Amino acid sequence: MKEFETFRFEEVEPRVGLVTMNRPEQLNAVNIMMLDEFGELFSLLSKDDAIRVLILTGEGRGFCAGADLNDAVVHKDTEAFSDPENFLRIVQERYAALVLGLRRIPQPVISAVNGAAAGAGFGMALASDVRVASPEASFIASFANIGLTGGELGTSYLLPRLIGMARSSEILLTGRKVKADEAERIGLVNRVVPREALLETALSYARPMIAKSIGALKLTKRVLDQNIDAPSLDAAINLENRNQTIMVFSGEFFKLVQPFFKGGGKD
Repeated sequence: MKEFETFRFEEVEPRVGLVTMNRPEQLNAVNIMMLDEFGELFSLLSKDDAIRVLILTGEGRGFCAGADLNDAVVHKDTEAFSDPENFLRIVQERYAALVLGLRRIPQPVISAVNGAAAGAGFGMALASDVRVASPEASFIASFANIGLTGGELGTSYLLPRLIGMARSSEILLTGRKVKADEAERIGLVNRVVPREALLETALSYARPMIAKSIGALKLTKRVLDQNIDAPSLDAAINLENRNQTIMVFSGEFFKLVQPFFKGGGKD
């Protein structure tokens, strides 16, 4: 896979990709180049079955401090600010594509949050399937703090589904910092572990995932995305039925159930 300027990508273990955002002096703030490079990465991963799980982390003491407000594109006197349509096209939709891309790739995404996850970094963590954090991690929906709404990059959709409406309303309206211990307590992260154990903990989630078939990972991610908003139990089960039928005829099912037929398998 190609080399990128704003982050490092490596196959840290067989079938596990590791993305390390690499702008530590800016606390890994997202600029337009990073958005474009993530777009390239997502396109490659959507076509690459060799990588089955993606881990996302940051270099240095920050996970991601949000949008880089020093990026030339977001200066007031540029084309982006000439009218709302240009801003929507040049800035808003490009940043939103980062979160949509994380949800659309077939690989489960594990965020290893090593420091502040603010703004766009908060959105990236929310868009992950699993989140682990070090004690130094914090989560900040900083949008309302700079004169924007608290609903940005999927936060108003993803956060209530993780921690409920009451807690989400308070966090998005106040823009306050949620520290790692609270994030674990309210279900925003799966586990908090010492910083030196962060990557190993992320890998401990990835390893059993990569033992599964490509279709099992992809369709499980999709069914969770879609059925959380299913209009009825019938609709949810219809989608599950479709997915299970696809997997039965994929060829993996009958190979993997052979030990059960022989009496040696366990759930």
